[in-house]
Amino acid sequence: MSMIEIKKIEYRGWPNCYRMRNGIIELIVTADVGPRIIYFGLVGQHNEFAEFAEMLGQTGGDTFQLYGGHRFWHAPEHPTRTYYPDNAPVEVTIEEGRLCLLAPMETHSFLQKEIEIEMSTTTAEVSITHRLINHGQWGIEVAPWALSVMAPEGLGIAPQPPHGSHSGNLLPATQIVLWAYTDMSDPRWTWGRDFIFLRQDPDNQVPQKVGMANQLGWLAYANRGHLFVKHFGWQDGAVYPDRGSSAELFTDHQFLELESLGVLSVLAPGGTVEHGERWQLFDGVADILTEEDARAEVWSRVRGS
Repeated sequence: MSMIEIKKIEYRGWPNCYRMRNGIIELIVTADVGPRIIYFGLVGQHNEFAEFAEMLGQTGGDTFQLYGGHRFWHAPEHPTRTYYPDNAPVEVTIEEGRLCLLAPMETHSFLQKEIEIEMSTTTAEVSITHRLINHGQWGIEVAPWALSVMAPEGLGIAPQPPHGSHSGNLLPATQIVLWAYTDMSDPRWTWGRDFIFLRQDPDNQVPQKVGMANQLGWLAYANRGHLFVKHFGWQDGAVYPDRGSSAELFTDHQFLELESLGVLSVLAPGGTVEHGERWQLFDGVADILTEEDARAEVWSRVRGS
């Protein structure tokens, strides 16, 4: 049986990072800023996440830094509250194979972010729990928002709801949410029967985004022979931010984001809300160019999980 190894290391200019590995996969978190999972991949292979070289190793400052990796925000998006800089050290706790990152309280919102990571001992799988804690004296309408910033030149994949007949399905099955800058004619999009595809193109600087009520509870990213899948919850009848979006895809010329969102609710003073994701990483994935390719390469892996 593989064991979980957690070791303090230097990474890309940050002296206080922690590497977690089980012999199959590994991830690296930053303690000098964050909470961030800056690296995730198969042991000894490339980072599935994007990194921004000019920002690596930086600390401090009053401006939000993208850095890369996986980050934790709260929705709805707001120019001040959302972009609160996570440039300060985080408290790291290691306990029974778990790695926990606790950020300082945000002085604007009185919210505090925590990420807890638990890695499988035998498979390429990680569970991520995102927590928001309200230290203020009033309730805040908020939803946890987990964003994985994927490396360039891959393919973002979102599932469509099961297809059905007109006669048997008179009511809508789901909803798609567009932003003012969303261009459905952009060639990076493929609006398919079973999937929505969004390609990351380093030569196209125009941002694109879509949100969706993702009842199937997963998003995926295919890149360089690997498939990254993130699973998350769905609650029937619950209110989600961004006009009912539990999942979102965003891209520009630098990266593509797989985003999952929790339920929108009023977080009471002293209260905590959690949002979980489960990550899987698969090797030996053939190029996905069509929906038929996706049915062959994605469905079996997602359904088998």
